[in-house]
Amino acid sequence: MAFRGWKQLLLLGRQNTLAKVWRSRRGGPSLCWKHCCHWSTGKSLDPEVRAFLEENTEVTNSGHLTPEIRLRLLTPRCRFWREKPDLWPYGDPFWAIYWPGGQALSRYILDNPHVVKGRSVLDLGSGCGATAIAAVMSGASQVLANDIDPIAGMAMILNCELNHLNPFPITIKNIINSEAGNWDLIVLGDMFYDEQLADGLHHWLQKCIRIHQTEVLIGDPGRHQFLSHSIHSQLHKVIEYSLPEYTRQENYGLTSSIVWSYQPSNSLDDS
Repeated sequence: MAFRGWKQLLLLGRQNTLAKVWRSRRGGPSLCWKHCCHWSTGKSLDPEVRAFLEENTEVTNSGHLTPEIRLRLLTPRCRFWREKPDLWPYGDPFWAIYWPGGQALSRYILDNPHVVKGRSVLDLGSGCGATAIAAVMSGASQVLANDIDPIAGMAMILNCELNHLNPFPITIKNIINSEAGNWDLIVLGDMFYDEQLADGLHHWLQKCIRIHQTEVLIGDPGRHQFLSHSIHSQLHKVIEYSLPEYTRQENYGLTSSIVWSYQPSNSLDDS
């Protein structure tokens, strides 16, 4: 099965598996910046994993909304575009796809650096780390990238190296449903693909806003699970981007991606 078929599994059925992982890994105590897992370049990366990722991904900055950012991704020139998915030795590589919601968030931050400049930013479900990288490039004072896949964390370090950045702190745990961290801004892209996970996000983001007046930006290309969720009535459309042709082809007809500002009408409701 070619990776295109594999990607369809990621887009559809296998996302249910990932959603279950997000739901099952309960968050712990409130996350402090100084207690985050901070992976530095080189020494902390397993040499075999580094070699595998470098061999089986392509460095690219084309076909996406942010040509300023270079990323290691799975592309048609990679071996695993054609190999059977079961031969991939790690968990499903969601991080190796630059999803449309993340592209929109990253583009918006690069074009509007005042949104993050001098502020603390949490990139939730960071994947390849592009939005966190955009925040660093645009002058954020602190950036924390969060993903539940340790291989994603390693890929983020490689992507920081590609863009001549020191790695930002990365935490590999589910922080949804943990105590609300004190961030100025939370950004999350392409996370609303499962109703129960979306419910958990909705509740946790409300809590962050209520306790810390956190600003929340969400990137999504208009997937049904997102548009049909109750959170959609509490969003303000910030900007819409037309997706490049390559991204359209790889996302089964999606033509644009939107950045939304989450402004719950009753953020005091923490029930």
